[in-house]
Amino acid sequence: MSAPPKIFQQIEKLRDEIRKHDFQYYVLNEPLISDYEYDRRYRQLADLESRYPQLVTPDSPTQRVGGEPTKEFPTVTHSSPMLSLSNTYSEGEMREFNRRVRTILGEDPYEYVCELKLDGVAVNLKYEGGLFVQGATRGDGVMGDDITPNLKTIRSIPLRLFTEETALLNIEARGEVFMNKLDFEALNAEQKKRGEKLFANPRNATAGTLKQQDPRVVASRPLRIYLYYLSYSSEEEQFHYDDLKTLGKLGLPVNQNFRLCGNIDEVIEFCREWEPRRDDLPYEIDGVVVKINSIPQHQVLGSTAKSPRWAMAYKFKAREAETILKGISLQVGRTGAVTPVAELEPVRLAGSTIHRATLHNEEEIARKDFRVGDTVVLKKGGDVIPKVSEVVLKKRLPGTVPFQMPKTCPVCGGPLIKPEGEIISRCENLSCPAQVQRRIEHFASRGAMDIEGLGTAIVEQLIENNLIRDFSDPYFLEADDLIPLERMAEKSADNLIRAIEKSKERPFEKVLFALGIRFVGATVARVIARHFGSMDRLKSATCEELEAVYEIGPRIARSVVEFFQNEVNLKVIERLAKAGVRMAAEDEEIPAPKGIFAGKTFVLTGRLAGFTREEASEIIHNEGGQVISSVSKKTDFVLAGEEPGSKYKKAKKLGVKIIDEEEFENLIMTNKMRE
Repeated sequence: MSAPPKIFQQIEKLRDEIRKHDFQYYVLNEPLISDYEYDRRYRQLADLESRYPQLVTPDSPTQRVGGEPTKEFPTVTHSSPMLSLSNTYSEGEMREFNRRVRTILGEDPYEYVCELKLDGVAVNLKYEGGLFVQGATRGDGVMGDDITPNLKTIRSIPLRLFTEETALLNIEARGEVFMNKLDFEALNAEQKKRGEKLFANPRNATAGTLKQQDPRVVASRPLRIYLYYLSYSSEEEQFHYDDLKTLGKLGLPVNQNFRLCGNIDEVIEFCREWEPRRDDLPYEIDGVVVKINSIPQHQVLGSTAKSPRWAMAYKFKAREAETILKGISLQVGRTGAVTPVAELEPVRLAGSTIHRATLHNEEEIARKDFRVGDTVVLKKGGDVIPKVSEVVLKKRLPGTVPFQMPKTCPVCGGPLIKPEGEIISRCENLSCPAQVQRRIEHFASRGAMDIEGLGTAIVEQLIENNLIRDFSDPYFLEADDLIPLERMAEKSADNLIRAIEKSKERPFEKVLFALGIRFVGATVARVIARHFGSMDRLKSATCEELEAVYEIGPRIARSVVEFFQNEVNLKVIERLAKAGVRMAAEDEEIPAPKGIFAGKTFVLTGRLAGFTREEASEIIHNEGGQVISSVSKKTDFVLAGEEPGSKYKKAKKLGVKIIDEEEFENLIMTNKMRE
């Protein structure tokens, strides 16, 4: 059916109106009409496009969310590298940066532009003919993932630029995707309500959202973006300060807290001004980015292999606050490990209110002499994880007493055991309710059986209603068992039953990891699964047979043997087999190791910000490498996160190559580029 001209005109008018109101609402935060009026226009446009599908265009506001989930993101090469910035926490180093700039530029005058450094995820947007055609992650700086469908869901990104100027129709713009603090808290509240894993911080939530394969999931998350870089062809001399203004005129959102500075003193003044004000912002920042204003001078100054010489990031100092240690509680993990937790007088720190923080173990408490009633200093490592760092001794009240570890489990009342040579106390009662719940949660987690919907809240209800007692029980549930539960309608119940059924297809190594055998992480589970091939062979394995496997030491071997000697565990495994869960690897195709890490061994130490240990291990395995538990001269790499331990020190002593997360990501992406 051909469309009358008046229909085409009506559609174009509605599109222009919706684009205008998107800009007013999502970029300027100054809505001109009510939500009702906006929705009315949007419905009119969607209705007309459904009647005249030949008039649908890629830049129509109705085309932001669509398409089926993708299995993997295509890789794209950036037109120019997206380099990471060198960091400094020192005003002295900022002045040294200025001295280097002066040395290279000589007598040429120069200016700086200062911008707030958002704690988000860097992306590159490409426009051709004024239309948004591609969006990609930074990746390794040379190549990134094409996440165009996901970025199209961010309403503040215009699908068509607000310009008819020929020189500005074909551009690239770079920026930071992020979440506001309140939006992040609301998202986590929703995650908790659904019984799903909580995000650690806004940046992790943003990164995790952009990795989603389904644009509809991305559209449901409160992502925002600020652009800070513009690239386009022009015969005139370009300046970064002018480019920021041009981005705004094109309809792209720009953080307005930027300033042109005539010298390094003005730069330092800007940094000093914003450090105490960062908590006043609705989003997280962790410093100030300082750039030379003249784009031609960027070319003169050049770059190192990793970072531009024309820019520097001034990072703010770690945030800290004083509060009162009101109590020390105990948290029981899925393996029975008991962790002391600081119960704190609530205090606002780095954009969130902190009530609790881990105290790690009994020895840590004794070493730092934490006592109930003490005033303590709370810090956020990398503005992410709260840490009780020290006692303010001058504020210690009389009558406080050193902490004594209880002798019984706070959940089941069973005895706490501290195995010889270990610093962690444990509850060894396998029927302990805390262990039961966390073992089931681990079993259902993404890295294990990946049972979507079987999160904390649902597991709690299932246990409370005596519907499950161990992780074999979910396989014998029916939808009618679930429907009476809180927030569990018929559709949700059916979805969970399907997810449980689908998990039976998980490979044997994932099943083995899901069992939660002590010391058997994802990598060890893979090694064991491939060596023994089936649950039956593994059940009868001796310590000697296990220790003969590369990277299986006495501790792991003893733990595996003890697990399979437990009659309760054997009955659970028998029920899993009866349910149809995979119990062997013989029918699985196991590819030969290949990839950039083929034949390489890794040791992981410290806290990783962008990956869990399991995720990092999975990446290494997929690239042909192995993750081992201890450092030796034969170790190829030590991947070090925040607060690395003794493995880091040993690696330095032995001269083993130590890499951080950024280098790790670069190695992976370099391999993709070669492919």
